[in-house]
Amino acid sequence: MATRLNKYISESGVCSRREADRYIEQGSVFVNGKRATVGTQVTGKDRVVVNGSVIEPRGEEEVVYIAYNKPPGITTTTTVGVRDNIIRAIKHSVRLVPVGQLDKESQGLVLLTNNGELVNKILRSSHVHENEYVVMLNKPITEQFLEAIATGAGQPGAEAQQIKITKDTPYIFRISLLHDTIRQIRRWCEQLGYEVVQMERIRVMNVSVKALGVGEWRDLRPGELKVLQETLDQAGPAPSGAARRKRTSTAAFWGERPARGASAKTGPAPTGADAPKPSPRSKPTNEWLEMPTEQKPKRTARPGGGRPAGSAAARPEGKSTGRPTHTAGTRSAGGPAKGPAAPPKGKPSNRGTRGASRPGKRS
Repeated sequence: MATRLNKYISESGVCSRREADRYIEQGSVFVNGKRATVGTQVTGKDRVVVNGSVIEPRGEEEVVYIAYNKPPGITTTTTVGVRDNIIRAIKHSVRLVPVGQLDKESQGLVLLTNNGELVNKILRSSHVHENEYVVMLNKPITEQFLEAIATGAGQPGAEAQQIKITKDTPYIFRISLLHDTIRQIRRWCEQLGYEVVQMERIRVMNVSVKALGVGEWRDLRPGELKVLQETLDQAGPAPSGAARRKRTSTAAFWGERPARGASAKTGPAPTGADAPKPSPRSKPTNEWLEMPTEQKPKRTARPGGGRPAGSAAARPEGKSTGRPTHTAGTRSAGGPAKGPAAPPKGKPSNRGTRGASRPGKRS
């Protein structure tokens, strides 16, 4: 029976479906010697190569599900380049993928498996993916703090996380919520003026960290796995982000926005007969160029206080007009002055000349 290529790859335990699609788009997946495309259908008889390695789906007896009590300082990533990654810490014989993340400073339960299909089901079914934490703070907890955390510290949409919080001791509280993000609880506490001293995740859905030492891992019990799968099957996939945050089409959305640089008080641009016609000066046409000079409309003063037609006012400085600029006093009524003015006739000049001004010479 044929199946989609990304599902085929995820069932092999190499990666999740999303990562498989990324490998396919990058051209790192080949089926029977040909570069694969997204949506390709394959069967058990096809030869699938991902990043140079031949893969095949594992049977049910080969699927691994484990619970790991992560100590502080371990990063929940499968990236080999990260020194203290979770895969190196567990040292399992099978390549596993963590279900979700837990920040490096925290400790507690992390589920891992080589069944990429189960990873997708848990992460997509965010409305049943409940996590429970025990958090210790640096100063006594107040009722105002508990009320603020119960509302997600004022975060929009926090009610969808169904936050439940109880106070265990003056410095410790217990919180459970859905689809939390990494370091989210720490950010809430910092926003309210508290510092997290220690945080531990003690439960993921129906799986508990009880009786599991820090740094230890165990296989999931058959009863735990059965309840987990039944919960996911009954819940079904969560609605997509597009369905939750429905918005008008792109054209309608941008059509309501004012033009860039326009004032907020400016109304919509007139259309039809009310729309202003472009000036022939802004867009010359053949008809305008061929029109006799006496028929062309005369230039009028600009509304912003510009130079009216025929004005002899000087142009603004720094703006070239293609003609040499002149300073005040150098232009006469008859046209531009040609060099410095000559001295009046009949008066001696301070400049010597050859002939007339020499002693003994007559003009």
